Amino acid sequence: METTIEPIDRVAINLGPFQIYWYSVIIISGAFIGLWLAMRESERRFLPKNTFSDLVFFAVPISILFARAYYVIFEWDYYSAHPNKIMAIWEGGLAMHGVLTGAVLTIIVFAKVREISFWKITDILAPSLILAQAIGRWGNFINQEAHGGPVSREFLDNLYLPDFIINQMYIKGTYYHPTFLYESLWNFGGFIVLMSLRRVNLRRGELFLTYIIYYSFGRFFIEGMRTDSLMLTEYLRMAQVISVVLIFVAILIIWYRRKKDMQISV
Repeated sequence: METTIEPIDRVAINLGPFQIYWYSVIIISGAFIGLWLAMRESERRFLPKNTFSDLVFFAVPISILFARAYYVIFEWDYYSAHPNKIMAIWEGGLAMHGVLTGAVLTIIVFAKVREISFWKITDILAPSLILAQAIGRWGNFINQEAHGGPVSREFLDNLYLPDFIINQMYIKGTYYHPTFLYESLWNFGGFIVLMSLRRVNLRRGELFLTYIIYYSFGRFFIEGMRTDSLMLTEYLRMAQVISVVLIFVAILIIWYRRKKDMQISV
């Protein structure tokens, strides 16, 4: 007899013709918690009080636009046949590398206009970003997406996961790797690492570059377990390629800036 397990309802609040989805609630909650954390740190670093509230006003919609565009481009075979689904972000489909691209471009322009160091802004934002990502992955959990390959119930039980996670990983008669959870935990760990590194005398920009390296390292391996990866070619997963490039570029920037500083000091 087949096991029957009802998934968690994706709708958080039902207001007649209007529905608010858990995915949206979780993503927005992560963004606001990250904003609160960044605003606290900006006050400690004597930036104008409204710096990050103004930045988020522009960065959030632009980042969502980039995240969705990135996802839709790599899933164009589906969305070209279902154009009415292109804007249905509550169903999932926001690519993190698209978020980062939109956010970085927004910060570059914002920093130039406000005459604030780009690296100072990104150093403040780094812990907020990875914390928001850790929270946001639970939106994937609700949508039963961003999971890995098939596993047994026994495998999940041996991870000592609570039943609500195990049950939600039961999709169309099969249990799956909770890769959303692996990445969420990896990102929570990164948040702790970055908050600890704030006490270390790093050069400006290196906290943000450490975030890029840390996140990309974990994402590379976790992405290899997923079944819904956006593919660059038949065998290359886009997120893994970008992760390797980001790690290389971040290390190169740290090396170059330190070498340049040494030459100036000599």
